[in-house]
Amino acid sequence: MINTSIRLELNYKEAAARLKPVVSRTPLVFSQSLSKKYNAAVYLKREDLQIVRSYKLRGAYNMMSSLPIEQLQKGVVCASAGNHAQGFAYSCKKLGVRGVVFMPIITPQQKVQQTKFFGEDFTEIKLTGDTFDDCAIAAKEYTVQNAMTFIPPFDDIKIIEGQATVGVEILEDLSPIDYLFVPVGGGGLSAGVGSYFKTFSPQTKIIGVEPEGAPSMKAAIEAGHPVTLQNIDRFVDGAAVKRVGDVTFSICKEVLDEMHLVAEGKVCSTILKLYNEDALVVEPAGALSIAALDDFAEEIKGKTIVCIVSGSNNDIERMQEIKERSLQYEGLKHYFLIRFAQRPGALKEFVNHVLGPDDDITRFEYMQKHNKETGPALVGIELKTRADYEVLLSNLQRYQINYTELNKDDNLFGYVV
Repeated sequence: MINTSIRLELNYKEAAARLKPVVSRTPLVFSQSLSKKYNAAVYLKREDLQIVRSYKLRGAYNMMSSLPIEQLQKGVVCASAGNHAQGFAYSCKKLGVRGVVFMPIITPQQKVQQTKFFGEDFTEIKLTGDTFDDCAIAAKEYTVQNAMTFIPPFDDIKIIEGQATVGVEILEDLSPIDYLFVPVGGGGLSAGVGSYFKTFSPQTKIIGVEPEGAPSMKAAIEAGHPVTLQNIDRFVDGAAVKRVGDVTFSICKEVLDEMHLVAEGKVCSTILKLYNEDALVVEPAGALSIAALDDFAEEIKGKTIVCIVSGSNNDIERMQEIKERSLQYEGLKHYFLIRFAQRPGALKEFVNHVLGPDDDITRFEYMQKHNKETGPALVGIELKTRADYEVLLSNLQRYQINYTELNKDDNLFGYVV
């Protein structure tokens, strides 16, 4: 069981009552397609349909509305480049208090505009720093200098308590539940929902899901304490943190039955399938719980499953990158540096004999050498099936093509492609 002193501080029912007139009670939807695919009863908790398109409103409003009125009137501050900022901004407007949102300079304009939309005249946005960490430092300094209150994205009892109301709603709608899949970033959602389930549905197996490139909770659990990761892949931005919270860790290590990692490419494939097959638009973090199901396919047969779809704040400009990452993960997109023989017909031979009938060149450009001579060609090739890859390699060798495969060299791939 979780630490008793922390559990006593989590007042789930009080938080649910406080949030009832503010948040949407999001639906728990039976997924016909996923249930058929996994031979299980799969339900989706649709927090992507929340007012601000993510669950983050719950924690932000719960904490802010719990502050003494005189403290709240002095104003509140947050640091975020995404969902927390929007939940915070909406809460400021709802409570009629001044809020200041610090965002990194590189924050996409879409997210800046959405935050302004939800906060209206009650929020001020300050763009500062190149990274979230720089931005957070500036936000905390500003908070102290102006005697305001900092609203953290996850590491606070009231934030965790607010996120726990997702679990309250799930168990009010469905029971018993065999497996619960929860996306994990800083740990606020998993700590809140996990603690509620361990108290009121202890038989449910809770699986925390992180992106492979940002395994901060898994690393913390293995080390026995939160650790700061030096480098992370920020693609799954809603769940990519370098260090989980101290409070969230203390709860998650007790309530999560397992931590599971999912490759970013797998997340992308899941986003595209959800869009194409179920007309669901989710952000990368929102797809994490569903992306994990393939790895539990045998284990969950015949069981009742709930996946929390945490949000849908996905910038349309990212779709090309999502498709690209998916194709590479599925083994359908490959990049090569090819040094064509300096003779007539070399390129024609490559197209007619090396490429298969269904292979498609999606990128072709000659690299320029320092002496301005033409260098090797960067060639991107999209395949119809994964099996076509071995045929392609065989043809490259058969026709003695001088090539370097970029997909297998992360540094070279990042530099050239």
